[in-house]
Amino acid sequence: MRFWLLICLCVASSHAAAGLFADNDARKQVQQLEARVVKLEQALVAADADKEKYIRSILDLQIQMEGLSTDLRKLRGQNEELAHNLAEAEKRQKDFYIDLDTRVRRLEAGDSAASDRADARSGSANPANESRAFEAAYAFYKSENYANAATAFRDFLKSYPQSAHEPNVLYWMGNSNFLLKDCKSSVSNYQSLIEKYQDHPRAPEAMLNIADCQLTLKSNAAARKTLKQLISQFPGSDASEKAKKRLAAIK
Repeated sequence: MRFWLLICLCVASSHAAAGLFADNDARKQVQQLEARVVKLEQALVAADADKEKYIRSILDLQIQMEGLSTDLRKLRGQNEELAHNLAEAEKRQKDFYIDLDTRVRRLEAGDSAASDRADARSGSANPANESRAFEAAYAFYKSENYANAATAFRDFLKSYPQSAHEPNVLYWMGNSNFLLKDCKSSVSNYQSLIEKYQDHPRAPEAMLNIADCQLTLKSNAAARKTLKQLISQFPGSDASEKAKKRLAAIK
């Protein structure tokens, strides 16, 4: 009897130990699972943070791209405006050169006769030398050597300050300086011609050239004033008709 009782006790003890071991394994598995869940939650939090950073980066890039697009549109607009202004300036300069060439050809026909009349009126001790000096300066101009022409005309006025050629010299010197892009000297030459020889046939042309110089310098207000003065002061001249067209074209 005692033998069977001992056996029962042993069997009961073995079942209790097995249950204890099973509880410990289950507990460990739960702890492991909990640890894995915590790690997953941390990973998700980190992923959310990275996602927010990524979204912010994308938004920042979009804002920058919109700003660059706006700047690009502005630059394109400015470029188009500059191209338009350049085209207008080139056209105005081309028109001026064509008009100037036409006037030069027309005036050249009268230069020879004017030179002879000037020699007859001149008080120079040697009219022949004076005439040759003028023709030499004018030859530089006709050969498009404008720098030498401007210098020769200036030297002529120093050598022959009372010359009857002076109005013509001032006119051609003004043209030479304009073609050298020296508008300041050009305007000064034309103004001297107009002030000293208001009734000279080239006075209206000189005033028109002053307006062209002012337009070249983008002094539109001054050009408008000069053109109005030309129309008022020389109403029947060819230059006056051209002045009206120039005035209508000024913005």
